[in-house]
Amino acid sequence: MIPRDKVKEILLKHELLEKELSSANVEPKKYALKSKEYSSLGNILQIAKEYLNYEIEKKDLENIIDDKKSDNEMINLAKKELLELSKKRVFNEEKLKIFLLPKDLDDDKNAIVEIRAGTGGLEATLFCSDLFKMYEKVCSKKKWKIEIISISKSEAGGFKEIIFSVSGDDIYSYLKYESGVHRVQRVPDTETQGRVHTSAATVAVLPEAEEVDINIKDSDLRIDVFRSGGPGGQSVNTTDSAVRITHLPTGVVVSQQDEKSQHKNKAKALKILRARVYEAEKRKKDEERSENRKNQIGSGDRSERIRTYNFPQGRVTDHRINLTLHKLDEFLSGEIHEEMNESLRLKEQNQKLQELN
Repeated sequence: MIPRDKVKEILLKHELLEKELSSANVEPKKYALKSKEYSSLGNILQIAKEYLNYEIEKKDLENIIDDKKSDNEMINLAKKELLELSKKRVFNEEKLKIFLLPKDLDDDKNAIVEIRAGTGGLEATLFCSDLFKMYEKVCSKKKWKIEIISISKSEAGGFKEIIFSVSGDDIYSYLKYESGVHRVQRVPDTETQGRVHTSAATVAVLPEAEEVDINIKDSDLRIDVFRSGGPGGQSVNTTDSAVRITHLPTGVVVSQQDEKSQHKNKAKALKILRARVYEAEKRKKDEERSENRKNQIGSGDRSERIRTYNFPQGRVTDHRINLTLHKLDEFLSGEIHEEMNESLRLKEQNQKLQELN
């Protein structure tokens, strides 16, 4: 049972934000955040009110049932309403529990996604490309914006590595479940015997860190410039425009050479570096806070095999929740990706609820 005070706080907070947003005293930087919080509270407001009114409505219906002056039709109707009210109470309580769960502060952030070919040679690079196309379609459906930061192509036309940023609403809360090893089982085009090969790609989803999230001092950075070229470079530059940045305290290194401008390469490299350093700090804190983090959904462990895409059987299986969808083509086209994501989200919520209880 949820304490009434906790639920009353939702109504009070919503009321205070409404007054604050209608006044002219909110700082422009804070306005967007407060508006988002106000909107989030608005989504649960009716449920909170129903939860608080439950005892009064229940008492009214019980009075009708117990009143000797009530006729049978009235009593039966009151009993039916009482049953519906009890069901609604259970539903509302679950919704409120989920709403009151500790929030991941990064959920509403944009994300940087890194996909790298793993075991499987050229076939793994083609799978890398397939995964990128899948995320591209998912983002298109959700009207999220993708910006490619870095690409390294393979001889087969796939990607050895691709790094891109995704911006929009609540990006990280959706994409964080994609972190880990993705495995593919299929017959490569080059296979003459028709044998199924297994390849893998690694996906890392990092919350995009702003300067306010993590303070990276210039004195902590070593910046080297060099001549761009070779595999992955879009062209061989005649100037030293490629940039390698090393974050000395953590040893995180990022190289960027896709742009012809040194300034643009530096900006892109810093964007990736900030996200990686922030994620390392976040992971460290999470591990300190939770000993059983490895058992949780969305741990983001890049060595953990999370999903298998089996082409001969036309299925995709997520090993974290033992869910198999026999619609591989629809999944890769982004059509039913939401179905998998919703199941992962529910599993995580249930785990958090168990911990809360």
